[in-house]
Amino acid sequence: MIARLKNTKRWFFRGMVILAPLVLMSSCETVDRDAPARAAMAAAIRSEQPGNYFVGRRMFKKDYKMWGWVRDPGQPWKTAKLVMLNEQARLAPDRVRGTLGDDNNYEYRLEGRFTGETVYEPASDRFYPEFQLSGFEVLNTKPAPIYLDKRQEDPEIRIIMAPVH
Repeated sequence: MIARLKNTKRWFFRGMVILAPLVLMSSCETVDRDAPARAAMAAAIRSEQPGNYFVGRRMFKKDYKMWGWVRDPGQPWKTAKLVMLNEQARLAPDRVRGTLGDDNNYEYRLEGRFTGETVYEPASDRFYPEFQLSGFEVLNTKPAPIYLDKRQEDPEIRIIMAPVH
């Protein structure tokens, strides 16, 4: 009886060793429904003209005061910096219209510069680079997603995720 029990345990553990990787691999499989849009976006970014400007993606969060992500032309979003906007020379696009946050997830061509300063944002308890805005132009009001989790685009949800593409 004991020998039979040991044999049963041995077969059970062998089966687990064989099945565990299969179960783990199948449960980790995710489908990125936005992959075609991201691929098109990556191609468009690679073809951007170099110049003395930046590309910005507004990230409005009700409880946070940072402006959004800013990257160099031709560079992927994963290289972007989350910035605090210095509006002394020019107001942010939503402030110009008097509609705070209505441009959440819009993409802009930005004129301006990084000042080299960092600004403390109390709700996130972090410091962010300061970007001094001098001009802007709306590029896209419905750009391809740059986050893996759609909740990042919700102004009510207190999460901050970096772009992945």
